[in-house]
Amino acid sequence: MTATPTPARLHAGFWAIALTFLTAMAFSTVPTPLYPLYMARDGFSTFVVTVVFAAYAAGVVASLLLAGHVSDWFGRRRVLIPALLLELLAAVLFLTGTSLPVLLLARFVTGLGVGMITATATAHLQELHAAHRPEASRRRFEVVSTAANSGGLGLGTLVAGLLAQYAPAPLRTPYLVFLVLLVLSVVAVALTPETVPPRVDRPAYRPQRIRAHGDRTRYLAAAAGAFASFAVFGVFTALAPSFVAGTLHHTSRALAGAVVFAVFGSAAVAQSLTGGLSGPARTALGLLAQAGGVLTLVAGMHAGSLAVFVAGGVVSGVGAGVLFKASVGAVAAMAAPAERGEALAGLFLVAYLGIGVPAVVLGVATALAGPVTVMTWFAGVLVLLLAVVALLSRERGPSRAPVTV
Repeated sequence: MTATPTPARLHAGFWAIALTFLTAMAFSTVPTPLYPLYMARDGFSTFVVTVVFAAYAAGVVASLLLAGHVSDWFGRRRVLIPALLLELLAAVLFLTGTSLPVLLLARFVTGLGVGMITATATAHLQELHAAHRPEASRRRFEVVSTAANSGGLGLGTLVAGLLAQYAPAPLRTPYLVFLVLLVLSVVAVALTPETVPPRVDRPAYRPQRIRAHGDRTRYLAAAAGAFASFAVFGVFTALAPSFVAGTLHHTSRALAGAVVFAVFGSAAVAQSLTGGLSGPARTALGLLAQAGGVLTLVAGMHAGSLAVFVAGGVVSGVGAGVLFKASVGAVAAMAAPAERGEALAGLFLVAYLGIGVPAVVLGVATALAGPVTVMTWFAGVLVLLLAVVALLSRERGPSRAPVTV
């Protein structure tokens, strides 16, 4: 019989998983500020960059479909460690070459790892927090998981941009740094207590399903909100660095990383600061900020103003972060405890479709029209989608269940 972990081990394990989550998410955005270097070195077009980015999204979606929910059966560590090993394999691939096939494979493998890590690490953090502080509120878990997820996505671009700008071998050094951090993360997870008790009767395996949990209309509203939020993140991650370098003529890799970091960082900060708001209030704030931010961003593109472009990105990041948090909270509140992992994995699946599909569509469109025109159309479609989310959210009135995620 496994001994009950001590409070000290639970406390250490909580922070070990948080740092592991942060590292894995940061690694997933390391290539973002490096795309202009790949474009200059190998002659990649904006469309090729979006295809490389789409390979990552495809890996995440495939992983969420096939393995995002299995840690409920096998245990958190048995899923996290293989996922981190996939991230390590991706880092090695990035270090072996810069050809398009290698980049596509590396990004796909990265996505496979991230799809396994996202829902699993979130659940592990929640369980470690509850085991360590059974009488405490969920506030620490909420803030830390948010910072690790959204903050990690931004931190990866910032670190990679700074290393690419000021360290030697800009297309190798960032991956070497994260290779070491990922090795340390594997060790940290191996030493962390497991929170899922062994199961004798595992259910028959089936891929993840996307289905409504609780109120169908509310689940649809949450899914549409998650899609819209990640559409902003995906388009900004895939296209912002090349736009800043090409159209606005700011070629600093550090600046490219900082711009994307500002978007994800604002999302993480906003998520942390809105913990006291109700679910409907978060939804309303997220919808308004995301719509206003993306329109400001497009205005900056039309004016050729980096300051307005970044301001729009920050405001849209605030909106996307808060709206996604509201979506997660709504689904977590509606789903039965035994189905919560599956419900959240389904929501993440929809979200990562949002991160990939719009980016690819815009990448194709930029080959036919200028980036400013394409982004203007994207803003119009996004505002319409946000209006649909608003209507769906209002249809049944406030949720009866408290939203605390």
